[in-house]
Amino acid sequence: MNILKVKDRMELDRRVPSMPWYVEKFINYKLPDLSPSSLLEYVRDYEAFLGWLIAEGLAEGPALSDVKLEELEKLHMDSIDGYRMFLASKPLQANSRTTVSRKLSSLRSLFHYLSQIAEDEDFYPLLKRNVMAKVAIKRTHKPKDTAAKLEGKLLQEEELDEFLRFVKTEYGRDPSLSKQALHAFEKNSTRDCCIVSLILHSGLRVSEVVNLNVDDLDLKKKLVYAYRKGSNDDTFKTPVYYRQQAVEDLHAYLQLRDSRYAAPRKEKALFLAVANGKTEGSRMTKRAIQEMVLKYAKRFGKPYLSVHKLRHSFATDYYLRNDLYKTQEQLGHASPDTTQIYAHLTDKTMQEAIDRERSREG
Repeated sequence: MNILKVKDRMELDRRVPSMPWYVEKFINYKLPDLSPSSLLEYVRDYEAFLGWLIAEGLAEGPALSDVKLEELEKLHMDSIDGYRMFLASKPLQANSRTTVSRKLSSLRSLFHYLSQIAEDEDFYPLLKRNVMAKVAIKRTHKPKDTAAKLEGKLLQEEELDEFLRFVKTEYGRDPSLSKQALHAFEKNSTRDCCIVSLILHSGLRVSEVVNLNVDDLDLKKKLVYAYRKGSNDDTFKTPVYYRQQAVEDLHAYLQLRDSRYAAPRKEKALFLAVANGKTEGSRMTKRAIQEMVLKYAKRFGKPYLSVHKLRHSFATDYYLRNDLYKTQEQLGHASPDTTQIYAHLTDKTMQEAIDRERSREG
């Protein structure tokens, strides 16, 4: 059972009833094809859009569920442009171009369904006029552009071992640490090092790490069985190999998992944490792992080194030693286009390595 998907499905079921009936119809239509996590993102996007329509007087409301199909049909391109501007420059937190494009793409999917697929009782489209069909959404994350943004923000070569060593021991030697921070480090450093090591030596996503159970580990074959992103089949776990370097860290963590985190018998999660006020360990959350990595990254001098950039760091290093399709399979990418990021990144890395070698010879 994919824990994150179960939680997202519960949240989806909680939010959908507050949507207009036609949005609920669209979500039900998409349920067999998309994961609950993806559909939950759709619903959040629709909540923002419908709320904006009401705030701008383009829909009467007052509730989101009251927004009528006729009000969507009467929207002008000026309104869509206004919403695009709102997303890009909203007061609290402006969205990136990629996020704006994704949110508009969510709307286009809904409008396409209402105008081209869904029908009323007389076999006419639910939406007679589709303003979103006029909206051009440019691809904003070409592999070369993504690679350019990642340059200088990943761990390379010996830095992978340096960061692991920092998490394992050197963080705890910082004299500026508070007693509370030092205590947390002494308790969790073995676990934290194991998580970082596993990601740096396998390229697993944080959501895949969160879902791992103890019996998903095969230490002899050096692989884990993981629910991979994008797969709706909760009966199949994909074998993902990890490097030999992660074996020692996994052994060290497993030796203390039960005793240090007071793991109850029923708790099968691989990585545990004891929440405040609790006496028994439970599955670590995605947010907890993300914050843990950022904590070490800041002290290491690389505050931009997120948990996802650890995955990128592995992928770049792995691609230097393997071909595109092996890298695609290891990372669980649906398309080789996504993996092309590392072709661009490794071009730069290889050139820098050649330049260093030439300077040594000189």
